[in-house]
Amino acid sequence: MYNVGIFLFKDVELLDYAGPYEVFSVTSELNDHKLFRVFTVSEDGAAVKSVNGLTALPDYGFGNHPPVDILVVPGGVGTRTAYKNEAVLDWVKRVSAGAQIVMSVCSGTRFLGAVGLLDGKEAVTHHSVIGNLQEIAPAAIVVADKRFTDNGKVMTSGGISAGIDLSLHIVTKLYGKETAAKTIKYMEYGDWRTL
Repeated sequence: MYNVGIFLFKDVELLDYAGPYEVFSVTSELNDHKLFRVFTVSEDGAAVKSVNGLTALPDYGFGNHPPVDILVVPGGVGTRTAYKNEAVLDWVKRVSAGAQIVMSVCSGTRFLGAVGLLDGKEAVTHHSVIGNLQEIAPAAIVVADKRFTDNGKVMTSGGISAGIDLSLHIVTKLYGKETAAKTIKYMEYGDWRTL
């Protein structure tokens, strides 16, 4: 079983974290809750309000969460300031070092870029953040024509809904196409009727 830790912060984009949360949770649910344990983490464990006002209560804070095998770093307008927070960057570095997979969604690439995880790697982000990401991580190979990138351990996805695609890619990579197809059908996502 993989522990999936999803980072939450003020003004996070809702679908950036809810999409991956749903993919990993549904996949586990459809397989006797044996594949993924999904939880959320914020800096202090306190409630977090997303960009458009929905409030989420994280499961843990930086100091008390379980080990993270798959780190999900979402985006949102809150990344504009949060990626400069040293406590957040230290946590991202520390958790990434022990994780098997680190994935960003949308402008969550700002965090990965700021800690050097994108250096020498292909990365995609929200189309409006490409220029800023190039400034934050000049050694990254920023692409604009992909839905997501897979560099092995470090993976990135484009804007908002692309996090669902990357999450499904990870499910496929870890458990195979049949497991991912079961999730896609249950979620009625994309061309699910053709599977």
